[in-house]
Amino acid sequence: MTDFTRRRMLSAGALSLLTLDASLAQQPLNPTPECRDSDAPTLRQTEGPFFTPMSPERAELIEPGMAGQPIELIGFVLTRGCKPVPGALVDLWQADAKGDYDNKGYRLRGHQFADAEGRYRFRTIVPAEYPGRTRHLHVKVQPKGGRTLTTQLYFPASRETGAIACSAASC
Repeated sequence: MTDFTRRRMLSAGALSLLTLDASLAQQPLNPTPECRDSDAPTLRQTEGPFFTPMSPERAELIEPGMAGQPIELIGFVLTRGCKPVPGALVDLWQADAKGDYDNKGYRLRGHQFADAEGRYRFRTIVPAEYPGRTRHLHVKVQPKGGRTLTTQLYFPASRETGAIACSAASC
């Protein structure tokens, strides 16, 4: 069985919020620490009620005319031993700029397969907060022939609402 950690899924600076406008922008985030064998595995989290199987294979999730601030999520899928997991499936889905999920189609949904270095990339938008939830992205990661990890990636605290971002352990 292959275990993943959030640090291993996201490389240094993987969640880039530098492209946001001034109302959402903040100081650059500290880089994700380097991968170490002693890191704890990423905690499994619920996929929630909005997962849709069979998402299209695509890195570009932004569609023409879509509202929202663009961001680029770049990261690596690595084993607990810090080795790349080439070909791992990385499936992402999220709410739109109003906090709504597309439950009839594949808007803001897609998947990629990690390259030979375990790297993946998505271009998407910053999801809105919605009642009871901080901004977040849903992710499923599955190595070829391996077990699926379902987790969520969180954004820092919101300046607009004061909502506190949470870690996987506290949400």
